[in-house]
Amino acid sequence: MELDSVSPTSAGKPAISSPAAGKTVRTFAVASLAANIAIVVTGGAVRLTASGLGCPEWPMCTPDSLTTTPEMGVHGIIEFGNRLLTFVLAAIAFAMVFSVWKIRAERRDLFGLSVALLAGIPAQALLGGITVWTGLNPWIVGGHFILSMVLIVLATVLVNRAWLTPAQLASVNGPLATRTLRPLLGALGVLSGLSVVLGVIVTGSGPHAGDHGAARNGLDPDLMTRIHVIPVYLLVFALAVALYLVFRHATDGRLRSALLLLTAVVLAQGAIGYAQHFLHLPIVLVGLHMLGASLLTAAAAHAVFTGFARRVPGHDPVVGSVDAAPARSGAAASETGVRR
Repeated sequence: MELDSVSPTSAGKPAISSPAAGKTVRTFAVASLAANIAIVVTGGAVRLTASGLGCPEWPMCTPDSLTTTPEMGVHGIIEFGNRLLTFVLAAIAFAMVFSVWKIRAERRDLFGLSVALLAGIPAQALLGGITVWTGLNPWIVGGHFILSMVLIVLATVLVNRAWLTPAQLASVNGPLATRTLRPLLGALGVLSGLSVVLGVIVTGSGPHAGDHGAARNGLDPDLMTRIHVIPVYLLVFALAVALYLVFRHATDGRLRSALLLLTAVVLAQGAIGYAQHFLHLPIVLVGLHMLGASLLTAAAAHAVFTGFARRVPGHDPVVGSVDAAPARSGAAASETGVRR
């Protein structure tokens, strides 16, 4: 996720920086992120209402009908409605690609991310079809969810990059996070991802299979829940250390805000997770936990991006602001000597 650098100068000509994204591009970037989160929630509603096989065929709903039929009842309506949302997601993805088309040469980052999000839609649709063909195999269903998390990460990066100014795009300074914070940010990203993946496995061992006849993964749900909370505890600890560092030392406000947002999401997600476990998995709380997983993924991606990929004046590209201070002082002294 490196930022575009200033083009090298030649023959004394000034370098040209990449252009900022316009309001339309930013709007569709946010819409892409919101739509990818929304379809996770609606997909959760399909599973939690036991409507996963409401349309027992794919890509047709039945062998003879593309759409749901009255005989299929509410389960068919819920499942087919979720399938229709894929077209809404595709429309937003196409609009995103078209919005950056004119600046695709200068903003290859935005164009590449837009194309990747668009390509993810047929991949998700095909994987959804495989879940139907396999009778809601829990491992395939889990892969379907994880692919959604990958798309949410891409959409989060897209939103962040759409808000970069030309000055930030042109900067060749170092990351916003200090050298001490960078490993912590990496750990936060890994632990967040691991927590989501293990949560998917816990779900595959639980009662909400998406259909009353669907198989489970055969793992012990209590044991998997205990394993699932290990990276969650480590995530909370790493967040506490990161927050201590950003408030103990002078740190850019954007990074503090990103870590506070991640902290809020982690605490809310943890509270929902404990509540759903001790209340024996009511579908409302399970649905909120799925939304929380999406928000956790987005918040973690935002924090990692903010720390690693933004650029601020005064940071050395290799060793960070602390180590670069003596070099800058020396450069200032040299400049003073020249002026004298």
